[in-house]
Amino acid sequence: MAGAEQEGAAVPAQSKGSWSSFLKSIASFNGDLSTMTAPAFILSTTSLTEFSAYWAEMPRLLVAPANEPDPQKRAMLVLKWFLSTLKQQYASRNEKLGSEKKPLNPFLGELFLGKWEDSEGETQLVSEQVSHHPPVTAYSIWNNKHGVRLQGYNAQKASFSRTIHVKQVGHAVLHLDKYDEDYLITLPALHIEGLITASPYVELNKCSYIVGSNGYTSRIDYSGKGWVSGTKNSLTAIMYPQGKEKDKHAVIYNAEGAWTDTFTIKDAKKNTVETYHAKKEPKTTLKVAPIEEQDPLESRRAWKRVADAILKGDMNATAGEKTVIEERQRALRKKETADKQEWERRFFTKADKLPLCEKLFRDVPGGSLE
Repeated sequence: MAGAEQEGAAVPAQSKGSWSSFLKSIASFNGDLSTMTAPAFILSTTSLTEFSAYWAEMPRLLVAPANEPDPQKRAMLVLKWFLSTLKQQYASRNEKLGSEKKPLNPFLGELFLGKWEDSEGETQLVSEQVSHHPPVTAYSIWNNKHGVRLQGYNAQKASFSRTIHVKQVGHAVLHLDKYDEDYLITLPALHIEGLITASPYVELNKCSYIVGSNGYTSRIDYSGKGWVSGTKNSLTAIMYPQGKEKDKHAVIYNAEGAWTDTFTIKDAKKNTVETYHAKKEPKTTLKVAPIEEQDPLESRRAWKRVADAILKGDMNATAGEKTVIEERQRALRKKETADKQEWERRFFTKADKLPLCEKLFRDVPGGSLE
Protein backbone atom coordinates (compact mmCIF):
# COMPACT_ATOMS: atom_id res chain seq x y z
CA MET A 1 0.00 0.00 0.00
CA ALA A 2 1.34 3.40 -0.86
CA GLY A 3 3.24 4.78 2.05
CA ALA A 4 3.28 1.46 3.89
CA GLU A 5 7.03 1.81 4.45
CA GLN A 6 6.22 4.73 6.72
CA GLU A 7 4.34 2.62 9.25
CA GLY A 8 7.27 2.93 11.61
CA ALA A 9 9.59 0.64 13.46
CA ALA A 10 8.89 -1.53 16.46
CA VAL A 11 6.53 -0.47 19.22
CA PRO A 12 7.27 3.22 19.98
CA ALA A 13 8.46 4.09 23.50
CA GLN A 14 5.30 6.03 24.30
CA SER A 15 3.21 2.94 23.51
CA LYS A 16 5.14 0.40 25.61
CA GLY A 17 2.47 0.57 28.32
CA SER A 18 -0.27 -0.10 25.78
CA TRP A 19 1.82 -2.97 24.37
CA SER A 20 2.04 -4.59 27.81
CA SER A 21 -1.72 -4.28 28.19
CA PHE A 22 -2.20 -5.78 24.74
CA LEU A 23 -0.01 -8.78 25.64
CA LYS A 24 -2.05 -9.34 28.79
CA SER A 25 -5.28 -9.27 26.78
CA ILE A 26 -3.81 -11.82 24.33
CA ALA A 27 -2.82 -14.14 27.15
CA SER A 28 -6.34 -14.11 28.60
CA PHE A 29 -8.21 -14.27 25.26
CA ASN A 30 -10.18 -17.38 24.40
CA GLY A 31 -10.69 -18.05 20.70
CA ASP A 32 -8.98 -17.11 17.45
CA LEU A 33 -6.58 -14.22 18.09
CA SER A 34 -6.95 -13.00 14.49
CA THR A 35 -10.40 -11.67 15.45
CA MET A 36 -8.98 -9.39 18.15
CA THR A 37 -8.86 -5.65 17.74
CA ALA A 38 -5.23 -4.55 17.95
CA PRO A 39 -3.95 -1.05 18.87
CA ALA A 40 -3.10 1.20 15.94
CA PHE A 41 0.66 1.09 16.50
CA ILE A 42 0.74 -2.68 15.82
CA LEU A 43 -1.71 -2.63 12.89
CA SER A 44 -0.46 -2.97 9.33
CA THR A 45 -1.91 -0.89 6.52
CA THR A 46 -1.94 -4.04 4.38
CA SER A 47 -4.84 -6.48 4.11
CA LEU A 48 -4.27 -10.24 4.07
CA THR A 49 -5.60 -10.36 0.49
CA GLU A 50 -2.34 -8.72 -0.62
CA PHE A 51 -0.20 -11.46 0.91
CA SER A 52 -0.87 -13.72 -2.11
CA ALA A 53 1.57 -11.54 -4.05
CA TYR A 54 4.51 -12.84 -2.00
CA TRP A 55 4.39 -16.09 -3.99
CA ALA A 56 5.60 -14.43 -7.18
CA GLU A 57 7.84 -11.43 -6.54
CA MET A 58 10.59 -13.26 -8.45
CA PRO A 59 8.90 -14.51 -11.64
CA ARG A 60 12.20 -15.88 -12.97
CA LEU A 61 12.24 -18.50 -10.23
CA LEU A 62 8.51 -19.23 -10.52
CA VAL A 63 8.75 -20.14 -14.22
CA ALA A 64 12.19 -21.81 -14.14
CA PRO A 65 10.82 -25.38 -13.67
CA ALA A 66 8.81 -25.06 -16.89
CA ASN A 67 12.05 -24.81 -18.86
CA GLU A 68 13.79 -27.84 -17.34
CA PRO A 69 13.39 -31.13 -19.30
CA ASP A 70 14.76 -33.41 -16.57
CA PRO A 71 11.94 -34.36 -14.13
CA GLN A 72 14.21 -34.65 -11.07
CA LYS A 73 15.82 -31.27 -11.71
CA ARG A 74 12.38 -29.83 -12.42
CA ALA A 75 11.12 -30.94 -9.01
CA MET A 76 14.27 -29.53 -7.44
CA LEU A 77 13.66 -26.15 -9.10
CA VAL A 78 10.13 -26.16 -7.69
CA LEU A 79 11.67 -26.68 -4.25
CA LYS A 80 14.13 -23.84 -4.84
CA TRP A 81 11.33 -21.49 -5.95
CA PHE A 82 9.21 -22.34 -2.91
CA LEU A 83 12.11 -21.78 -0.50
CA SER A 84 12.81 -18.46 -2.20
CA THR A 85 9.28 -17.24 -1.38
CA LEU A 86 9.64 -17.75 2.37
CA LYS A 87 11.56 -14.55 3.12
CA GLN A 88 9.06 -12.52 1.12
CA GLN A 89 6.08 -14.17 2.76
CA TYR A 90 7.23 -14.17 6.37
CA ALA A 91 10.05 -11.65 6.91
CA SER A 92 9.90 -8.87 4.30
CA ARG A 93 7.34 -6.81 6.23
CA ASN A 94 9.27 -7.13 9.47
CA GLU A 95 12.49 -5.94 7.80
CA LYS A 96 10.78 -3.06 6.03
CA LEU A 97 8.70 -1.79 8.92
CA GLY A 98 10.89 -2.55 11.92
CA SER A 99 8.58 -5.22 13.34
CA GLU A 100 5.80 -7.57 12.29
CA LYS A 101 2.42 -5.85 12.13
CA LYS A 102 -1.05 -7.37 12.43
CA PRO A 103 -2.55 -7.36 8.91
CA LEU A 104 -6.03 -6.05 8.27
CA ASN A 105 -8.71 -8.75 8.28
CA PRO A 106 -10.24 -8.82 4.76
CA PHE A 107 -13.97 -8.45 4.22
CA LEU A 108 -15.95 -10.92 2.12
CA GLY A 109 -15.53 -10.16 -1.58
CA GLU A 110 -12.39 -8.08 -1.11
CA LEU A 111 -10.11 -8.15 -4.18
CA PHE A 112 -6.45 -7.59 -4.90
CA LEU A 113 -5.35 -7.50 -8.55
CA GLY A 114 -1.90 -6.90 -9.98
CA LYS A 115 0.79 -8.02 -12.40
CA TRP A 116 4.55 -8.30 -12.78
CA GLU A 117 6.20 -7.38 -16.08
CA ASP A 118 9.79 -8.39 -16.79
CA SER A 119 11.91 -10.54 -19.12
CA GLU A 120 9.70 -13.54 -18.30
CA GLY A 121 6.67 -11.82 -19.78
CA GLU A 122 3.56 -10.89 -17.83
CA THR A 123 2.75 -12.70 -14.60
CA GLN A 124 -0.73 -11.92 -13.30
CA LEU A 125 -2.36 -12.12 -9.87
CA VAL A 126 -5.97 -12.35 -8.75
CA SER A 127 -6.66 -12.60 -5.02
CA GLU A 128 -10.14 -12.69 -3.51
CA GLN A 129 -11.58 -13.08 -0.02
CA VAL A 130 -13.99 -15.96 -0.61
CA SER A 131 -15.15 -16.55 2.97
CA HIS A 132 -15.44 -14.46 6.10
CA HIS A 133 -16.43 -17.13 8.66
CA PRO A 134 -13.92 -18.69 8.55
CA PRO A 135 -11.76 -16.05 6.78
CA VAL A 136 -10.30 -17.59 3.60
CA THR A 137 -8.32 -15.96 0.79
CA ALA A 138 -8.16 -17.64 -2.63
CA TYR A 139 -5.61 -16.71 -5.27
CA SER A 140 -4.49 -17.48 -8.80
CA ILE A 141 -1.13 -16.49 -10.29
CA TRP A 142 -0.28 -17.31 -13.90
CA ASN A 143 2.27 -16.71 -16.64
CA ASN A 144 0.97 -17.64 -20.09
CA LYS A 145 4.34 -17.25 -21.81
CA HIS A 146 5.78 -20.15 -19.82
CA GLY A 147 2.54 -22.02 -19.15
CA VAL A 148 2.78 -21.80 -15.37
CA ARG A 149 -0.15 -21.44 -12.99
CA LEU A 150 -0.35 -21.34 -9.19
CA GLN A 151 -3.69 -21.63 -7.42
CA GLY A 152 -4.53 -22.00 -3.77
CA TYR A 153 -6.27 -20.75 -0.68
CA ASN A 154 -5.12 -19.73 2.76
CA ALA A 155 -6.54 -19.10 6.21
CA GLN A 156 -4.97 -18.66 9.64
CA LYS A 157 -5.93 -19.88 13.11
CA ALA A 158 -4.05 -18.07 15.88
CA SER A 159 -3.76 -19.03 19.54
CA PHE A 160 -1.62 -18.10 22.53
CA SER A 161 0.62 -20.36 24.61
CA ARG A 162 3.71 -18.45 25.83
CA THR A 163 3.71 -16.83 22.40
CA ILE A 164 1.36 -16.42 19.44
CA HIS A 165 1.05 -19.61 17.38
CA VAL A 166 -0.46 -19.54 13.89
CA LYS A 167 -1.71 -22.63 12.11
CA GLN A 168 -2.02 -22.03 8.39
CA VAL A 169 -4.96 -23.78 6.77
CA GLY A 170 -4.95 -24.37 3.03
CA HIS A 171 -2.59 -25.38 0.26
CA ALA A 172 -1.36 -24.32 -3.18
CA VAL A 173 -0.99 -26.22 -6.45
CA LEU A 174 1.64 -25.28 -9.04
CA HIS A 175 0.84 -26.50 -12.57
CA LEU A 176 3.26 -26.73 -15.51
CA ASP A 177 1.43 -26.92 -18.86
CA LYS A 178 4.35 -28.26 -20.90
CA TYR A 179 4.71 -31.39 -18.77
CA ASP A 180 1.13 -31.53 -17.47
CA GLU A 181 2.57 -31.70 -13.96
CA ASP A 182 1.14 -30.56 -10.65
CA TYR A 183 2.89 -29.86 -7.37
CA LEU A 184 0.86 -29.80 -4.17
CA ILE A 185 2.34 -27.37 -1.61
CA THR A 186 1.39 -27.47 2.07
CA LEU A 187 1.92 -24.48 4.34
CA PRO A 188 4.26 -24.22 7.35
CA ALA A 189 3.13 -23.43 10.86
CA LEU A 190 4.57 -20.32 12.48
CA HIS A 191 4.84 -18.45 15.72
CA ILE A 192 5.71 -14.90 16.71
CA GLU A 193 9.02 -14.18 18.42
CA GLY A 194 10.09 -10.92 20.08
CA LEU A 195 6.86 -10.21 21.95
CA ILE A 196 8.60 -9.43 25.25
CA THR A 197 11.00 -6.98 23.60
CA ALA A 198 8.10 -5.40 21.66
CA SER A 199 9.79 -6.20 18.32
CA PRO A 200 7.70 -9.08 16.96
CA TYR A 201 8.85 -11.19 14.02
CA VAL A 202 7.78 -14.46 12.40
CA GLU A 203 9.58 -17.76 12.94
CA LEU A 204 8.56 -20.90 11.04
CA ASN A 205 8.32 -24.27 12.74
CA LYS A 206 7.40 -27.92 12.11
CA CYS A 207 7.48 -28.94 8.44
CA SER A 208 5.77 -28.61 5.07
CA TYR A 209 5.69 -30.69 1.89
CA ILE A 210 5.79 -30.35 -1.89
CA VAL A 211 4.32 -33.41 -3.60
CA GLY A 212 4.73 -33.69 -7.38
CA SER A 213 2.53 -35.68 -9.74
CA ASN A 214 5.81 -36.79 -11.39
CA GLY A 215 6.66 -38.98 -8.39
CA TYR A 216 8.96 -36.74 -6.33
CA THR A 217 8.31 -35.25 -2.90
CA SER A 218 10.17 -32.62 -0.88
CA ARG A 219 9.92 -32.23 2.89
CA ILE A 220 11.05 -28.97 4.45
CA ASP A 221 11.82 -28.79 8.17
CA TYR A 222 11.96 -25.44 9.97
CA SER A 223 13.68 -24.43 13.19
CA GLY A 224 14.83 -21.26 14.90
CA LYS A 225 16.96 -19.86 17.65
CA GLY A 226 16.11 -21.41 21.02
CA TRP A 227 17.08 -20.48 24.58
CA VAL A 228 20.28 -22.51 24.41
CA SER A 229 21.15 -23.10 20.76
CA GLY A 230 19.90 -22.89 17.21
CA THR A 231 20.01 -20.38 14.40
CA LYS A 232 17.23 -17.97 13.44
CA ASN A 233 15.13 -18.89 10.38
CA SER A 234 16.85 -22.22 9.73
CA LEU A 235 15.67 -24.85 7.26
CA THR A 236 16.65 -28.29 6.04
CA ALA A 237 14.95 -30.10 3.19
CA ILE A 238 15.14 -33.39 1.35
CA MET A 239 13.74 -34.47 -2.01
CA TYR A 240 13.03 -38.16 -2.57
CA PRO A 241 10.90 -40.58 -4.64
CA GLN A 242 7.40 -40.72 -3.20
CA GLY A 243 6.98 -43.29 -0.48
CA LYS A 244 10.67 -43.28 0.50
CA GLU A 245 10.78 -40.44 3.00
CA LYS A 246 12.50 -42.57 5.67
CA ASP A 247 15.07 -44.10 3.30
CA LYS A 248 18.19 -41.95 3.66
CA HIS A 249 19.75 -43.62 0.64
CA ALA A 250 16.81 -42.54 -1.55
CA VAL A 251 17.43 -38.80 -1.06
CA ILE A 252 18.09 -37.14 -4.45
CA TYR A 253 18.65 -33.57 -3.27
CA ASN A 254 18.91 -31.86 0.08
CA ALA A 255 18.84 -28.21 1.06
CA GLU A 256 20.19 -26.41 4.10
CA GLY A 257 20.56 -22.85 5.31
CA ALA A 258 18.42 -19.90 6.36
CA TRP A 259 15.28 -18.89 4.51
CA THR A 260 15.99 -15.21 5.21
CA ASP A 261 19.59 -15.34 4.03
CA THR A 262 21.39 -18.09 2.10
CA PHE A 263 20.63 -21.74 1.45
CA THR A 264 22.30 -24.34 -0.76
CA ILE A 265 20.89 -27.34 -2.57
CA LYS A 266 23.15 -30.36 -3.02
CA ASP A 267 22.76 -33.61 -4.93
CA ALA A 268 23.21 -37.12 -3.53
CA LYS A 269 26.97 -36.85 -4.05
CA LYS A 270 27.03 -33.67 -1.95
CA ASN A 271 27.81 -31.49 -4.97
CA THR A 272 26.29 -28.00 -4.72
CA VAL A 273 23.85 -27.56 -7.59
CA GLU A 274 22.04 -24.39 -6.49
CA THR A 275 22.90 -21.55 -4.13
CA TYR A 276 20.32 -18.91 -3.27
CA HIS A 277 21.04 -15.53 -1.68
CA ALA A 278 17.76 -14.12 -0.41
CA LYS A 279 19.17 -10.65 0.24
CA LYS A 280 20.63 -10.32 -3.26
CA GLU A 281 17.93 -11.84 -5.48
CA PRO A 282 16.31 -9.05 -7.53
CA LYS A 283 12.57 -8.57 -7.08
CA THR A 284 10.13 -7.50 -9.77
CA THR A 285 7.83 -4.65 -8.75
CA LEU A 286 4.14 -5.53 -8.62
CA LYS A 287 2.00 -3.17 -10.66
CA VAL A 288 -1.51 -2.27 -9.52
CA ALA A 289 -4.02 0.20 -10.89
CA PRO A 290 -4.06 3.72 -9.39
CA ILE A 291 -6.39 3.78 -6.39
CA GLU A 292 -8.89 6.07 -8.12
CA GLU A 293 -9.20 3.53 -10.97
CA GLN A 294 -9.61 0.50 -8.73
CA ASP A 295 -12.87 -1.33 -8.09
CA PRO A 296 -14.48 -0.25 -4.78
CA LEU A 297 -13.85 -3.79 -3.50
CA GLU A 298 -10.11 -3.69 -4.21
CA SER A 299 -8.01 -3.70 -1.05
CA ARG A 300 -6.06 -0.49 -1.35
CA ARG A 301 -9.09 1.57 -2.31
CA ALA A 302 -11.40 -0.03 0.26
CA TRP A 303 -8.96 0.34 3.17
CA LYS A 304 -7.44 3.71 2.20
CA ARG A 305 -9.06 5.73 5.01
CA VAL A 306 -8.08 3.09 7.57
CA ALA A 307 -4.52 3.00 6.23
CA ASP A 308 -4.24 6.80 6.36
CA ALA A 309 -5.40 6.80 9.99
CA ILE A 310 -2.89 4.07 10.92
CA LEU A 311 -0.04 6.01 9.33
CA LYS A 312 -1.03 9.04 11.41
CA GLY A 313 -1.16 6.92 14.56
CA ASP A 314 -4.73 8.08 15.13
CA MET A 315 -6.35 5.20 17.03
CA ASN A 316 -9.78 6.83 17.19
CA ALA A 317 -9.88 7.47 13.44
CA THR A 318 -8.55 3.96 12.75
CA ALA A 319 -11.28 2.39 14.86
CA GLY A 320 -13.93 4.65 13.35
CA GLU A 321 -12.98 3.93 9.74
CA LYS A 322 -12.77 0.19 10.44
CA THR A 323 -16.23 0.33 12.00
CA VAL A 324 -17.66 1.92 8.83
CA ILE A 325 -16.41 -1.00 6.74
CA GLU A 326 -17.51 -3.61 9.29
CA GLU A 327 -21.01 -2.16 9.66
CA ARG A 328 -21.39 -2.05 5.89
CA GLN A 329 -20.44 -5.72 5.73
CA ARG A 330 -22.86 -6.66 8.51
CA ALA A 331 -25.67 -4.93 6.64
CA LEU A 332 -24.84 -6.83 3.45
CA ARG A 333 -24.77 -10.18 5.29
CA LYS A 334 -28.11 -9.36 6.98
CA LYS A 335 -29.69 -8.51 3.62
CA GLU A 336 -28.35 -11.70 2.03
CA THR A 337 -29.82 -13.75 4.85
CA ALA A 338 -33.18 -12.02 4.52
CA ASP A 339 -33.17 -12.55 0.75
CA LYS A 340 -31.91 -16.14 1.17
CA GLN A 341 -28.96 -15.36 -1.09
CA GLU A 342 -25.25 -16.05 -0.82
CA TRP A 343 -22.49 -13.64 -1.77
CA GLU A 344 -21.37 -14.37 -5.33
CA ARG A 345 -17.60 -14.75 -5.66
CA ARG A 346 -16.24 -12.92 -8.66
CA PHE A 347 -13.28 -15.11 -9.64
CA PHE A 348 -13.53 -18.34 -7.65
CA THR A 349 -16.06 -21.10 -7.03
CA LYS A 350 -16.15 -23.63 -4.22
CA ALA A 351 -15.21 -27.18 -5.21
CA ASP A 352 -16.74 -30.05 -3.26
CA LYS A 353 -14.09 -32.49 -4.43
CA LEU A 354 -10.45 -32.11 -5.46
CA PRO A 355 -9.38 -35.57 -6.72
CA LEU A 356 -5.88 -34.44 -7.74
CA CYS A 357 -5.13 -32.86 -4.36
CA GLU A 358 -6.60 -35.80 -2.48
CA LYS A 359 -4.31 -38.14 -4.44
CA LEU A 360 -1.18 -36.06 -3.82
CA PHE A 361 -2.02 -35.58 -0.13
CA ARG A 362 -1.52 -39.31 0.35
CA ASP A 363 2.23 -38.68 0.44
CA VAL A 364 1.89 -36.14 3.28
CA PRO A 365 2.00 -37.88 6.70
CA GLY A 366 -1.30 -37.19 8.38
CA GLY A 367 -2.21 -34.84 5.55
CA SER A 368 -5.78 -34.15 4.51
CA LEU A 369 -7.75 -31.44 2.78
CA GLU A 370 -9.24 -28.84 5.12
